[in-house]
Amino acid sequence: MAEHTVSSPIHPKISGFTLIRNGVEFDFPFLESLLSLLPLVDELIINVGRGTDKTLAILEEFARAEGCGKIQIFESTWPLDDPKKKRDGCILSEQTNLALDRCTGDWCIYLQADEVLHEKEHNKIRQAILRHHGNPGIEGLVFDYFHFYGSYEVIQHSRSVYRKEVRAIRKCSGARSVGDAQSFRKQEGSKLMVAQADAHIFHYGWVRTPEAMREKTFFMDQLYHGDPTTEAQQTRTPYTGDNYRYKRIIGLKQFDGSHPEVMRERIQKKGWHWDLEKSPRVWTVSDLKKIILNFVESVTGKRLFEYRSYRLRKNQPS
Repeated sequence: MAEHTVSSPIHPKISGFTLIRNGVEFDFPFLESLLSLLPLVDELIINVGRGTDKTLAILEEFARAEGCGKIQIFESTWPLDDPKKKRDGCILSEQTNLALDRCTGDWCIYLQADEVLHEKEHNKIRQAILRHHGNPGIEGLVFDYFHFYGSYEVIQHSRSVYRKEVRAIRKCSGARSVGDAQSFRKQEGSKLMVAQADAHIFHYGWVRTPEAMREKTFFMDQLYHGDPTTEAQQTRTPYTGDNYRYKRIIGLKQFDGSHPEVMRERIQKKGWHWDLEKSPRVWTVSDLKKIILNFVESVTGKRLFEYRSYRLRKNQPS
């Protein structure tokens, strides 16, 4: 039987939510992220982790100047002294859920502090929510991703990064952020039934100055692998070694689209240069499998053996 979406005359209330800690120190585009989300939501909940820079003061000023009365800010303390919590990034999902719990909307849109929406796709997102609001069987929306790497002109398109992820959820589904806050599940652990948002997340997590990339990686590695050794602390060496350095790895290609308008100033002020074409290629043994599977995907349009943290509604393109 074909699925029937019942239209609703009631405009659903939409919440936005996010979290940030030391956004200035680690050079997150957190203000750009908020600006890209603000026009879509009726309220915007921001969980600010107590840190060591001026992130909170900047956000409080932003709320006064740009918030349109929609922004609610609260502070939280990350349990960084608890070794049991500093594993697999679980602190991130715990902090995300603190913000989600304060949302009062029918639908909640989540952005991480390095994720930005394009203004040209705002209407697509609104229409997707309205289209599925009357169908309780749809519990969330998945967005396609542009993962920028090393430069604002380069994206990573390979099996090393996820193509889609859940970024809008129906509040009454009981969805919770899980793991390192990459996705959402129901409270008992089952996957959400989702539909396509037909919009993109512009992910800038791997586009910042090399110095900020190193410091951000050094800190984030601790959330997955625990406290660094004394030697690593002294040399500021991340657990993942030189993974923070930009390299010409498998799956990089030039980006020929347009960036969100809110990113214009940041892109113009970029303080470093990384040339994809002039960088030496970096190969590993595992890349052979990626090359074969990437070739199959380029020919068939299907990504074999892809892990999905959601269930995509049938009759939608994968």
